[in-house]
Amino acid sequence: MKIETKFKDIVEVKKSDILDFEQGLPGFQTDNNFVLIPIEGTDLSLLQSVQTSELAFIITDPFIFFKEYDFELSSIEQELLDINNEKEVFVQVILTVADPFEKTTANLKAPIIINTKNNKCKQVVLVDDRYRTKHLLIDALIGQEG
Repeated sequence: MKIETKFKDIVEVKKSDILDFEQGLPGFQTDNNFVLIPIEGTDLSLLQSVQTSELAFIITDPFIFFKEYDFELSSIEQELLDINNEKEVFVQVILTVADPFEKTTANLKAPIIINTKNNKCKQVVLVDDRYRTKHLLIDALIGQEG
């Protein structure tokens, strides 16, 4: 099937690539189906709604930037997503892209959890004071160099 992205590109997606957010995303409960579109030459992807072309988020793998990032999913979330082992889990976080890019932040408080086996997904709000909704990517990169 073909969908239009937030950036007015038309992309072909396979039904097997559609991610199912049964409860939607916080604030966007009516959009349940999304696809991941890699952004060429970067570690970023576009999490694009299948239903609403204007709805998309820039996301990334938090472990690339934040090596110490760590959390546990509750048994309820594991059951909801039908997760049987951690190899089925793919974690992404939403970025707030800023101009200049050095001010771009990552939401480590509410990661997106994707079960790669069945494409069930959920944005989970962590009850962990170590994480906020705005962690500067540049701070993470500088910390890796030091």
